[in-house]
Amino acid sequence: MIPNLGSLEETILLIVLVMEDEAYGFSISEVYNEKIGKTISIPAIHTVLKRLEKKGFVKSSMGGATQERGGRKKRIYEVTSYGYRALCDLRDTRDKLWENAPNWSLN
Repeated sequence: MIPNLGSLEETILLIVLVMEDEAYGFSISEVYNEKIGKTISIPAIHTVLKRLEKKGFVKSSMGGATQERGGRKKRIYEVTSYGYRALCDLRDTRDKLWENAPNWSLN
Protein backbone atom coordinates (compact mmCIF):
# COMPACT_ATOMS: atom_id res chain seq x y z
CA MET A 1 0.00 0.00 0.00
CA ILE A 2 1.32 3.41 -0.96
CA PRO A 3 1.45 5.97 1.88
CA ASN A 4 -0.75 9.03 1.63
CA LEU A 5 0.61 12.08 -0.12
CA GLY A 6 -0.44 15.58 0.80
CA SER A 7 -1.47 17.94 -1.96
CA LEU A 8 1.82 19.87 -1.86
CA GLU A 9 3.83 16.63 -1.78
CA GLU A 10 1.95 15.35 -4.82
CA THR A 11 2.49 18.61 -6.69
CA ILE A 12 6.23 18.72 -5.93
CA LEU A 13 6.61 15.03 -6.84
CA LEU A 14 4.88 15.63 -10.17
CA ILE A 15 7.09 18.66 -10.86
CA VAL A 16 10.21 16.55 -10.16
CA LEU A 17 8.88 13.92 -12.59
CA VAL A 18 8.29 16.50 -15.32
CA MET A 19 11.70 18.14 -14.83
CA GLU A 20 13.58 14.83 -15.14
CA ASP A 21 17.28 15.48 -14.39
CA GLU A 22 17.07 19.22 -13.68
CA ALA A 23 15.02 19.10 -10.47
CA TYR A 24 16.70 20.93 -7.59
CA GLY A 25 15.31 23.34 -5.01
CA PHE A 26 15.43 26.61 -6.91
CA SER A 27 14.38 25.15 -10.28
CA ILE A 28 11.43 23.39 -8.65
CA SER A 29 10.30 26.67 -7.09
CA GLU A 30 10.46 28.38 -10.50
CA VAL A 31 8.33 25.67 -12.15
CA TYR A 32 5.90 25.74 -9.21
CA ASN A 33 5.50 29.50 -9.60
CA GLU A 34 5.07 29.23 -13.38
CA LYS A 35 2.63 26.30 -13.45
CA ILE A 36 0.68 26.81 -10.21
CA GLY A 37 0.77 30.61 -10.20
CA LYS A 38 1.88 30.84 -6.58
CA THR A 39 5.22 31.37 -4.93
CA ILE A 40 6.82 28.88 -2.58
CA SER A 41 9.94 29.33 -0.50
CA ILE A 42 13.07 27.28 -1.12
CA PRO A 43 13.06 25.99 2.50
CA ALA A 44 9.46 24.77 2.00
CA ILE A 45 10.55 22.94 -1.17
CA HIS A 46 13.45 21.31 0.67
CA THR A 47 11.19 20.23 3.53
CA VAL A 48 8.82 18.52 1.10
CA LEU A 49 11.70 16.92 -0.83
CA LYS A 50 13.15 15.50 2.40
CA ARG A 51 9.75 14.00 3.30
CA LEU A 52 9.40 12.53 -0.19
CA GLU A 53 12.88 11.06 0.00
CA LYS A 54 12.21 9.57 3.43
CA LYS A 55 9.03 7.93 2.05
CA GLY A 56 11.00 6.54 -0.91
CA PHE A 57 9.24 8.58 -3.62
CA VAL A 58 12.39 10.45 -4.73
CA LYS A 59 16.12 9.93 -4.53
CA SER A 60 18.81 12.55 -4.68
CA SER A 61 22.41 12.96 -5.68
CA MET A 62 24.87 15.81 -5.70
CA GLY A 63 25.29 17.56 -9.04
CA GLY A 64 28.47 19.19 -10.22
CA ALA A 65 29.69 22.51 -8.91
CA THR A 66 29.04 25.50 -11.16
CA GLN A 67 30.64 28.89 -11.55
CA GLU A 68 27.29 30.65 -11.20
CA ARG A 69 26.75 29.01 -7.79
CA GLY A 70 30.16 30.08 -6.54
CA GLY A 71 31.55 26.57 -6.90
CA ARG A 72 28.81 25.01 -4.76
CA LYS A 73 27.11 21.78 -5.74
CA LYS A 74 23.35 21.37 -5.92
CA ARG A 75 21.27 18.38 -4.85
CA ILE A 76 19.41 16.91 -7.82
CA TYR A 77 16.20 14.94 -7.25
CA GLU A 78 14.56 12.26 -9.35
CA VAL A 79 11.38 10.25 -8.94
CA THR A 80 11.81 6.59 -8.01
CA SER A 81 9.72 3.83 -9.58
CA TYR A 82 7.80 3.71 -6.28
CA GLY A 83 7.10 7.46 -6.59
CA TYR A 84 5.99 7.04 -10.19
CA ARG A 85 3.58 4.24 -9.19
CA ALA A 86 2.18 6.47 -6.44
CA LEU A 87 1.52 9.27 -8.93
CA CYS A 88 -0.13 6.85 -11.37
CA ASP A 89 -2.35 5.43 -8.61
CA LEU A 90 -3.40 8.93 -7.57
CA ARG A 91 -4.18 9.88 -11.17
CA ASP A 92 -6.21 6.69 -11.72
CA THR A 93 -8.19 7.25 -8.52
CA ARG A 94 -8.96 10.85 -9.45
CA ASP A 95 -9.93 9.87 -13.01
CA LYS A 96 -12.39 7.26 -11.68
CA LEU A 97 -13.95 9.81 -9.35
CA TRP A 98 -14.21 12.45 -12.09
CA GLU A 99 -15.95 9.94 -14.38
CA ASN A 100 -18.78 9.81 -11.84
CA ALA A 101 -18.91 13.51 -11.05
CA PRO A 102 -21.95 15.43 -12.34
CA ASN A 103 -21.39 18.14 -14.93
CA TRP A 104 -21.90 21.52 -13.33
CA SER A 105 -22.56 24.75 -15.08
CA LEU A 106 -20.58 27.58 -13.53
CA ASN A 107 -22.69 30.28 -15.18
